[in-house]
Amino acid sequence: MRIAFFGDVIGRSGRDGLAEHLPGLRRRLGLEFVIVNAENAAAGFGITESTARELFEAGADCLTLGNHSWDQKEALTYIVREPRLIRPLNYPILADAPGRGAQLFETEAGKRILVVNLLGRVHMDSLDDPFAAVDRELEACPLGAAADAVVVDMHAEATSEKMAMGHFCDGRASLVVGTHTHVPTADAQILSGGTAYQTDAGGCCDYDSVIGNDKEEPLRRFTTRISGGRYRPASGPATVCGVFVETHPGTGLARRIEPIRLGGRLSQHVPQVDAVAAE
Repeated sequence: MRIAFFGDVIGRSGRDGLAEHLPGLRRRLGLEFVIVNAENAAAGFGITESTARELFEAGADCLTLGNHSWDQKEALTYIVREPRLIRPLNYPILADAPGRGAQLFETEAGKRILVVNLLGRVHMDSLDDPFAAVDRELEACPLGAAADAVVVDMHAEATSEKMAMGHFCDGRASLVVGTHTHVPTADAQILSGGTAYQTDAGGCCDYDSVIGNDKEEPLRRFTTRISGGRYRPASGPATVCGVFVETHPGTGLARRIEPIRLGGRLSQHVPQVDAVAAE
């Protein structure tokens, strides 16, 4: 399968950037499934039905969330009605969080892809153990048997926790990719067991910013320790950041991973592939 994953979409700029570039990327790369982290899609805080609809119309097949899942209260009811929207799997059982933390999708060609969303615990909200949660999910839906591909979105602050999750899932997932820090890392690789990995996919946002936000308020807080108001998404042209993964037929493990960086201020990189998917 040919799969693309895009990091945190931040505000209007990120949504517009994805709408501009994703349809062409789907055709050029022969993408069979597209996953987008959308927890900052609504003015930088959470997601709404209308912002989710924009991303689906742009070409996303599935949206994942993170620590801002419920910033927009309508998300609590929208996620119940929308199976393509996934929140972190490792909410405590007693929380009775709405929606799903993992979902098995079927592509138009009949291929099955499991998408799992996790929230880290280092310098983040204290949820249940993400390692135990993903272990149960991967045991219940094994790669190469119940699923043709498995993608894990590890929404976490600490690079060490993300890397540990990559190795924990190695050989059992097609891709483990980090989100949340909004800056693409330079470590795209295939781990020893065959799982593609990148510590952070980066943000889909204006990079003339502080992690996607207008510079003034973060700078004020860092230099004076006094808040002057809410963070606001930067509004310049977005760079669309993500990863492209191609899997082996049969095993579902990765045979290729490359970063995607298109538009805006960052150096542009789009994988070079034939227009028609290999499998």
